[in-house]
Amino acid sequence: MVADHNPKSNISFAGTFASSAFAACTAEIISIPLDTAKVRLQLQKTAVAGDGVALPKYRGMLGTVGTIAREEGLTALWKGIVPGLHRQCLFGGLRVGLYEPVKTLYVGKDFVGDVPLTKKILAALTTGALAITVANPTDLVKVRLQAEGKLPPGVPRRYSGALNAYSTIIRQEGFGALWTGIGPNVARNAIINAAELASYDQVKQTILKIPGFTDNVVTHLLAGLGAGFFAVCFGSPVDVVKSRMMGDPSYKSTLDCFVKTLKNDGPLAFYKGFIPNFGRLGTWNVVMFLTLEQAKKFVRSIESS
Repeated sequence: MVADHNPKSNISFAGTFASSAFAACTAEIISIPLDTAKVRLQLQKTAVAGDGVALPKYRGMLGTVGTIAREEGLTALWKGIVPGLHRQCLFGGLRVGLYEPVKTLYVGKDFVGDVPLTKKILAALTTGALAITVANPTDLVKVRLQAEGKLPPGVPRRYSGALNAYSTIIRQEGFGALWTGIGPNVARNAIINAAELASYDQVKQTILKIPGFTDNVVTHLLAGLGAGFFAVCFGSPVDVVKSRMMGDPSYKSTLDCFVKTLKNDGPLAFYKGFIPNFGRLGTWNVVMFLTLEQAKKFVRSIESS
């Protein structure tokens, strides 16, 4: 898959898809508490109390994690894990599984040498957009479940679980509502996928040219950190808009959400949750790519036997 320059080491699309889905699900389970904190911070709006501005309920990554755990219990940090895993099986498997075939399509099957960075970015933009178009309903349900905090006594929860959320949204809002936020979500995931896959590919390729470095865990770790950093830098603004649209259906459109967020909360609102987002994406990418490399080796050994 990524930065794999030896044709003899290629594995089938099914093998790559399975390896990618497994690696993405592993990363999701480990990092979702940070993702829950990120969503709460992104959805938090400036609250006015009397003539002054009330202190925000959630402050910082660790503070948000602590507040959620204290008020709602530790399990609340894994809210949305079921649709999150649904999402990773579809999105994670497709975006990575299609990356090499699409990259080959753009450079030509007879291309020899290092693939230009522009082609890597274009391939990752394409696979990210295609994959999230399929997986958007799972993303919507995940955000809706994560967004719901502690409720007053006697107030029922909006959804009892992932499957109930899917059916409730279809029943109350229509089947098309499962693709709420598709615009910013496609933009976000295309950009983040390009930042993750293209940067991982490029960083790994660069590291392997440095004397003393080999295709091992250290190289995968460094490349994974680089992928997470670039992903959060480029993806935060569209990520905030996506989370707000999915968590609050009152927004009329992507532009409406962008304008209201800018007007009410200022430009820095687009980088709300930046630290937990980096902690989340950095952790996610390191775990995902480390797991993916090992899963690919396992699948490759099976397919070659």
